[in-house]
Parts: sequence; C-alpha cells; structure tokens
Amino acid sequence: MYTLLDAAGRPYLSLTSGRYGGHRRGKIYGRLDCPSALRALARGAYRAHRVFFADEATAVSAGYRPCAVCLPDRYAVWKAARSQ
Repeated sequence: MYTLLDAAGRPYLSLTSGRYGGHRRGKIYGRLDCPSALRALARGAYRAHRVFFADEATAVSAGYRPCAVCLPDRYAVWKAARSQ
C-alpha cells in the first residue's frame, strides 16, 4: 500500500504508487526522478516532508506548484500566471 495525497491535500491509501512526488513544506511537486529532489533525499533533509500524488492534476488541485528543475515548462507557465 502507498500513501498518496488527494486534491484537498488529505492522505489516502492506494494500491498503486504515485506518479509525482512533492515537498509538503515548499508545496512543490515534480517527477520522481527529479535531480533536485534526489539530491535533497540523499542529504536526508527531504524525506520527512515527502508526499506523493497519483497525477499532476491532483498535485495542482492540492495547491502545489511545479518544480522549476524537472518541470521547467510547467513552472514557467505557473510563474507567468502568478505575475499577472
């Protein structure tokens, strides 16, 4: 079983793993192979705040923003929308 977050940011159990990972404090989501997240995990500072989402739409609905490192195109769109 895997613990994922739903669109409201509440945890639930799932038989399938999440497709995106995130950082609860920073409200950032990204790919599971994100170089920035992997470096943070290697340092041990990230694991306690790690969350998972079934898909990108759920992460966005839960209030998370795209990672600038592994999702640069989505991040640019998000940033441009914020500055309007």
